[in-house]
Amino acid sequence: MTDVTPRTTALDAVHRALGATLTDFAGWSMPLRYGSERAEHQAVRSAAGLFDLSHMGELTVTGPQAGALLDHALVGRLSGLAVGRARYTMICDAAGGILDDLIVYRLADAEYLVVANAANAQTVLDALGARRGAFDAEVRDDRAAYALIAVQGPAASGILGRLTDADLAGLKYYAGLPGTVAGRRALIARTGYTGEDGFELFCAPADAEPLWQALTEAGRPDGLVPCGLACRDTLRLEAGMPLYGHELTTATTPFDAGLGRVVKLDKPGGFVGREALAAAAERAAAGPPRALVGLVARGRRVPRAGYAVVNAAGAPVGEVTSGAPSPTLERPIAMAYVDPEFAAPGTEGVCVDIRGSREPHDVVALPFYRRQK
Repeated sequence: MTDVTPRTTALDAVHRALGATLTDFAGWSMPLRYGSERAEHQAVRSAAGLFDLSHMGELTVTGPQAGALLDHALVGRLSGLAVGRARYTMICDAAGGILDDLIVYRLADAEYLVVANAANAQTVLDALGARRGAFDAEVRDDRAAYALIAVQGPAASGILGRLTDADLAGLKYYAGLPGTVAGRRALIARTGYTGEDGFELFCAPADAEPLWQALTEAGRPDGLVPCGLACRDTLRLEAGMPLYGHELTTATTPFDAGLGRVVKLDKPGGFVGREALAAAAERAAAGPPRALVGLVARGRRVPRAGYAVVNAAGAPVGEVTSGAPSPTLERPIAMAYVDPEFAAPGTEGVCVDIRGSREPHDVVALPFYRRQK
């Protein structure tokens, strides 16, 4: 057996100095928590949290036909994206299965930044390379060129505003602009995975530690705390945001996941997986075989990924994809794919089989939590 040592981010020494509990995540040594994951979660909901996301995969696509290549390779229409804006999209295989969900930033007329999940970055890089064909465009692996820090929460704008003269007030959701933060160059993006307002800062690895320390100091009066992957997961779950490997897999299409809106079947030129996704769209219009729903436990036992969703008689009617205690709702919650007849909010008789015990759950619409505007 080969012992593969996890990669470390530019902030590894900072995490260790803060006493973080580290875990191997997608081949990276990442902070799971620094203390109480519940306290970290609540800090993001009430003030702000600071995250190291440097494990994410940054891929750059450049050239006169960069947009056309991405239109062909991904399910969205990226050539129509305005410079300075970002778009949530997906890359699918020929059968319509999801290889990864992505955020794509258009940095210039002929330059795009594709951000993939850490576990899928090589898969996405290989797929983009294979789909490049005769397009006048280049695909570059820039994972080593970036560190990524996120500040998320209602106080995020005020904290970041103390360190930059960038126009944060004018920066829209899913937009980004180049600027300086604490004297360090960064791409400042108003994106995130917590359900809160916030920013993601793409910077050079050498600038990551100074930026982290500057944000820590600027956010101290507001209650900003360092946050690990554990609370990132409960935050995104409350916000109803899908996670690759759970709600999204190669066995699901965007339409199965209720995200058919990201697929642009009418864009010119066709794209990889179009035929299969057109058929998936027709099936979804006629009534999908299963629907993604929210479940809130009536008891205290926590539903986990892979647990069966059953009816009152114990017959399987679905499967949990993600589950955890919700610090905001103060009850266990889950997302699950269920048969259509059990998908309507308020449906009675829905249970989760937790180690042989049928635990009653309420079916609710997603998301579980929506921030106040």
